Amino acid sequence: MTLLFGTGGTPLSSPTSSTVDGIKQVAQLGLGCMELEFVRGVKMGEAAAQRVAETAAAEKIKLSAHAPYFINLNAHDPAKITASKGYILQTARIAAVCGAGSIVFHPAFYLGDPPEKTFQAVKSHLADVMTQLQRENNPVQVRLEVMGKPTAFGTLAEVLRVCTALEGVGICVDFAHLHAYNGESNTYPEFRAILESIRQHLGEAALGDMHLHISGIAFGKKGETRHLDLEDSDLRYRELLQALKEYKVGGLAVCESPSLERDALRLQETYARL
Repeated sequence: MTLLFGTGGTPLSSPTSSTVDGIKQVAQLGLGCMELEFVRGVKMGEAAAQRVAETAAAEKIKLSAHAPYFINLNAHDPAKITASKGYILQTARIAAVCGAGSIVFHPAFYLGDPPEKTFQAVKSHLADVMTQLQRENNPVQVRLEVMGKPTAFGTLAEVLRVCTALEGVGICVDFAHLHAYNGESNTYPEFRAILESIRQHLGEAALGDMHLHISGIAFGKKGETRHLDLEDSDLRYRELLQALKEYKVGGLAVCESPSLERDALRLQETYARL
């Protein structure tokens, strides 16, 4: 079980902002993965995606993808529900051509609805998406991201509940989001408890194929406000990495700090020394 470290998007030191150059730079830096950022929309064609896949294979870089931010599977407007499903499908389709193993997305907002009603909406609409992807034989795993605001659906318990209810759905654990939610989830025992909960709900195999987001985070009463560099934040990332090593977590650890590759390398080097 190998845990690969990388960047959320093209590294800042890349000669251009292109995905292909980003993958080459990730490899040059000695990192192992990169998350393709489609957060403002899926604007990559199939030919470009094929070049991305060829480059990632040649450079031995594992890819994932982040779907657009516009998704809300609890929207009250049916047109927005249809659009949200479309964003997930578009991301999964282009990610498959790119050779990415998984996609992650922000699932929903409560919009004043009770958590149970929101859960049922997310489960129902995501089930439709999964059925369509199965029809298309799309191999990409769809992962719900754990969120960092009280207005957003996506506590650890909620995401695990969706994962256990729908076959083929996985989790993306954003440790900055977990910490920003209420200022907790930032000690070694808490990190172990998070991983233990995942193991109990999803099994040992899930720990061997995780998708993680790690960065510093600024937050207030309403949750997260912005990402921070690790050294400018209070995230106890060394304790987090120790827990990940103890639980033999494998998969991708994507850094989302403003100093993308610097902090990704910091995480990788710290993990290697443990």
